[in-house]
Amino acid sequence: MARVTSRGRTPGKSLSGRARRRSTIRRLRAEGRYGPGLREVLPALAGVVVVLCAVAAGLAVGYRVAGAAVPLGALALLVVLGPALVRRHRPLARRRLGFYTAEELAELDAQGLALAVSRMLRRDGWRVLPAPRVQDRPRVRARDGLGQRVEVAFRPVAEPLPDEDPPTSTRPGRTDPAGAPLRLVVHRGAFSRRDVQWARRQGGVRLIDGSCLARWAHGTPLHELGESP
Repeated sequence: MARVTSRGRTPGKSLSGRARRRSTIRRLRAEGRYGPGLREVLPALAGVVVVLCAVAAGLAVGYRVAGAAVPLGALALLVVLGPALVRRHRPLARRRLGFYTAEELAELDAQGLALAVSRMLRRDGWRVLPAPRVQDRPRVRARDGLGQRVEVAFRPVAEPLPDEDPPTSTRPGRTDPAGAPLRLVVHRGAFSRRDVQWARRQGGVRLIDGSCLARWAHGTPLHELGESP
């Protein structure tokens, strides 16, 4: 009979539970879905505590010197500036979470659009991988928890230029167990019939035009987007 601890659990089961938890944490970290650790947030928390203590000390000194006018003035200033600061930083926080408006997408350059797509992929559960610049054209690569890969190219037309290599290149003699990645071509405008025919000939290529991109940026997951017309 297995020895039972004072808490009513066997040592083997306790160790097995801890091992499963460590395995889950390692998997979430590998997928980029595990939150920051205590060591990462501790400096920021310490900074917040120091700032709050300094503000409280300043208000106390001001109250002793000038009476209640100092804390009341600080409170009035907070009431006036607080909503403005929230409105100013709300779009930035929204974009960091992967949500963009159509107007914001239209104002982005090539690198900004690549950053927006990276954030939208993270929002949908993808882990964005580092991708080198190819001929001054930004590229985005990502992988999900099941090993499926996606490669995103940004260009005004879908068909590669005569001197441009395809987005995906596989080394001879090597095969990826997860299969070929899904190739996305993102364009803020509309694709021509020639672009659509090229994508069909290639296979595994999905065109994301302006309307699909706007719905994706608004919050529709990538797998729920329909094909571009």
